[in-house]
Amino acid sequence: MFRAIADILRQIGGALATVVTLPFRALARLFGGASSSARRGGRGSGRRSGRAGRARRV
Repeated sequence: MFRAIADILRQIGGALATVVTLPFRALARLFGGASSSARRGGRGSGRRSGRAGRARRV
């Protein structure tokens, strides 16, 4: 019984942590993306980023 209560509290805590950290993650992505693109010379630097530049596995 105590284990079930602990599991419920753990799930509630995980959901709360996710909700609390979402705005900070969004800000980090926003500022992190802006600074990394500025370092590379902007969006038109000619280099593809992410999955678009990777070869496909067959």
